[in-house]
Formats: sequence, C-alpha cells, structure tokens
Amino acid sequence: MMFTTRFAPSPTGRLHKGHAFSALTAWTAAKAAGGRFVLRIEDIDPTRCRPEYEVDILQDLAWLGLDWETPVRRQSDHLGDYASAIENLRARGLLYRCFRTRKDILNAIGDAPHGAMEAARPGPHSADEEAHLLASGAAFAWRLSLDRARETLGEPAWNGLSFVEQGEGPNGETGVVTGDPQAAGDVVLARKDTGVAYHLAVTHDDALQGITHVIRGHDLFQATHVQRLIQTLMGWPAPTYRHHPLLAGPDGRRYAKRDRSITLAELRAGGLTAEALRAELGFSSAG
Repeated sequence: MMFTTRFAPSPTGRLHKGHAFSALTAWTAAKAAGGRFVLRIEDIDPTRCRPEYEVDILQDLAWLGLDWETPVRRQSDHLGDYASAIENLRARGLLYRCFRTRKDILNAIGDAPHGAMEAARPGPHSADEEAHLLASGAAFAWRLSLDRARETLGEPAWNGLSFVEQGEGPNGETGVVTGDPQAAGDVVLARKDTGVAYHLAVTHDDALQGITHVIRGHDLFQATHVQRLIQTLMGWPAPTYRHHPLLAGPDGRRYAKRDRSITLAELRAGGLTAEALRAELGFSSAG
C-alpha cells in the first residue's frame, strides 16, 4: 500500500510555527517515501470554525511550498457519512445517550471515589429519566460505552489492542504500544446540537482516505488509544503512528492558538521568507 499521510488543521484561527513544523514533517515524510500527502479541513465545530480561516490555511501552506491532493476534504460537507457510522455503533448497542453537561462531569470528578476515571464513565440514565429528558428537549451526547465495547470485542481482542509507534510518545513510548482505551473513559462521539465529535470523524476519514501513517504532535498521542478502539469496532485499518515533539517558543511554551502565538501571516508581513522559516524549523528545502 502506498505511503499516505495527512495534515488536518481546524480552521479556528491562523496557522503558527507549530502548525508549520507539523505540516512540513508530514509533507517531507510523504515526499521521502514517494507517497501521498493529503490535506483535510476538520471543521466539525460550527461555533469555532470560520471559512475565512480555511482560505488562510491554504494560503499559508502554499507559501511554505507545500502541495497536496485535490479536492481537499472538508468535514462539514460530509456529516451524513459520520451520521451513518454513529448509527452503526448505536444499532449495535455500543453508544448511550448522556444528558450530563461538561460542568456536571467536572463536578462529578470531585465526588467520585476514584476521581476523574470514574466520572469520565457516567453510564446511561435510567429508562424513565432518559424518556423524561428526551421529552423535555434536553441536549445530549452519544457516548461510547467501554463496557459494551469490551463485551463486543471479547477479552482476547480487547487485551490485544495496540498500535505501532514509529516516532516517540511524550514519555518515550515507541514500537508496539499496548492500547489503553479506558484512560479516556466513555468518550463523546456525537452531540445532538453539533453532530459528530473528533474521535469518530478523524478515524472515519483516515480509513476513507487510505491514511497509512498518522504523523502528528505529542498532544494527540493519548487520543490514539481510543481511536484504535474505534477502528477495531468499525473494522477500519490501523495506521502506523509517528508522534513528534511540539514546537516551543523562546519562552519554552509550545505554540498555541489560544495563547495568540505569532502567526505565519504576521511573520510573512514582517519580511520572513518561507525559505528562512523552513531552515529555522530544520527543513532546508521544500522542493
């Protein structure tokens, strides 16, 4: 199978140096392997994603010297695909409605005897309570039941969950890494108001687009555990993973949109060339 990797930003702001490093890492790996580089726009959060940022992303990546396959998959154009996957899981009894808010879950962490782990697995409501909440029009999320997932897979498959790490996790994890989906609890896979959640959409698209290698930062290493569970439940192939360290600024803090890190557009406006930025990031050429 041809080496295929991707860069999948969310259009919630302008790209910064950290994004440039991650995109160049994936793009360079694809070029070195004679493979495919896929750009995907992950815009499933309608409250934060903006079309103008998508335009900016394409402009910034082109300025860096990257090229990619077209058309670019925009997740908001394919919500029906994700709804079908959610229905597959729901029909198999792997999901349950959860009407608890994020605040409810956070409050429960302090009350749970075993802390965050227990609170992250709230479990389904009683039939009467669920009926009452549905009748009231209350918002809910579809959560993946780890108990039902374990029953469905059986102990041998559950205990055999793993992934291949060709890079290195934040604690030096490499090689065959044993899966630990329980660490994330009963994750949300869809919401009544915003539709699909990240874990389901990303695993669906990686399978659909033939992604053989997922190259991304350490911040998403732990997400791999639950994503491998979803891939196994859905019969989707398991990519090979290469996690890389997160780029940090002179102050030692990693670049992040929420911290208003200086953007590629601002660097460009200040006279920095793409060649100079690539060299600074350790990529001497984009050709």
